[in-house]
Amino acid sequence: MTTVQSPPAPPTAIRPRVVARTGLYAVLAANVAVVAAFFAQAGFASNALIVLGRLAGLYGALLMAFQLVLVARLPWLDRRIGMDRLTSWHRWTGFGILWTLLAHAVFITFGYAESSDLDPVSQVVDLAETVEGVLRAVVALAIIIVIGAVSARYARRRLAYETWHFIHLYTYVAVVLAFTHQVAVGTTFTSSSAATAYWYGVWGVALGAVVVGRAVLPLWRNQRHRLRVSAVVPESDDVVSIHVTGRDLDRLPARAGQFFLWRFLTRDRWWQANPFSLSAAPDGRTLRLTAKTAGDGTAALRHLKVGTRVFAEGPYGAFTTLHRTRPDALLIAGGVGVTPIRALLEELHGHAVVIYRVATDRDAVLYDELRELARVKGAELHLVTGPVSPDKLAPGELARLVPDITDQDVFLCGPPPMMNAVLAGLRALDVPKPQIHFERFSLAG
Repeated sequence: MTTVQSPPAPPTAIRPRVVARTGLYAVLAANVAVVAAFFAQAGFASNALIVLGRLAGLYGALLMAFQLVLVARLPWLDRRIGMDRLTSWHRWTGFGILWTLLAHAVFITFGYAESSDLDPVSQVVDLAETVEGVLRAVVALAIIIVIGAVSARYARRRLAYETWHFIHLYTYVAVVLAFTHQVAVGTTFTSSSAATAYWYGVWGVALGAVVVGRAVLPLWRNQRHRLRVSAVVPESDDVVSIHVTGRDLDRLPARAGQFFLWRFLTRDRWWQANPFSLSAAPDGRTLRLTAKTAGDGTAALRHLKVGTRVFAEGPYGAFTTLHRTRPDALLIAGGVGVTPIRALLEELHGHAVVIYRVATDRDAVLYDELRELARVKGAELHLVTGPVSPDKLAPGELARLVPDITDQDVFLCGPPPMMNAVLAGLRALDVPKPQIHFERFSLAG
């Protein structure tokens, strides 16, 4: 087999993911300091509980704004960090919001109750009746508690995604209520013109990011590219490829390894958004997705008609060659997780080893394409079949197939159990963490 000569290794500059992560941390830390400064400038109440409650409320508001930025789907952040990691940070930030706002409510209530000799419940009722904005804050907190409860792992696993997502949308209602509460009664908000401008700026940037990232940008791109189905190709009994064409696709900033949220605008499907990876590297003329038709929604993809309008949000994801650190690569795919791997192989330069794990030969969709790509690029291709046990991707097997695995970038995509096992094996083989690239494609089909 002819091997393509490896290009020089990428420069050992600071990695894009490190730059983005450090930037986010720095921005958050700077805002934490600014909030503390404005809080001190506003002066302290005589009651220590009220002081703690106000400070907790301010940091809860800051976390709410930060959380909006995390899920705004801003391209610069998404390409460098990945939607799966941003979503995970969003989840943990949400629990931080829950606890800081609970602390805010408890400390404020007990602080005022201590001064008025009312019991805590009566104090809450009195504040809600007599102080503008407090009732809105109570409603916002109740919404956040409900969202926190349904986002806990036990509840989340028992709710349909659509139900959970619908409840989660009430977060925006809580944000608006919390902001109006802060405007109405926030002493730090009104302590100076600089503080007022700062908080309007924080909320403006956060809400603006959501509007731009989740509404303006998708609408503008779809208006510009006018996507339509150009072909529907069955790949196997339960896998289908859909080819999409449109205008000026060479200007769509999509890369191999990324995914879109696809809406096929038919009478019975326009409201469903399916996240699927690109299964071929974008060529400026067409996009291709390959999906396993597992449920009623995805099974209908087989019956799409050529010419059907498509609304696509994206591209999303950091599973791209942007994060390469070595000239050579190991690509590991499991099942339908081969789709972004196949696209990456098409784009990669340098020597590559591809390991494709399936139960049987007939499950190896796109295998003929992989084999032809491997031939053209001088890559090694290994089809691994058989039962889950014994594990044919155990550390010893990986080291046998790829003796220099510690000198390779490893791109991994497949079912979660397989990914977890392979990641553990890579750690056991001492593959450096910056060389391991994966995304949890539960969001991406």
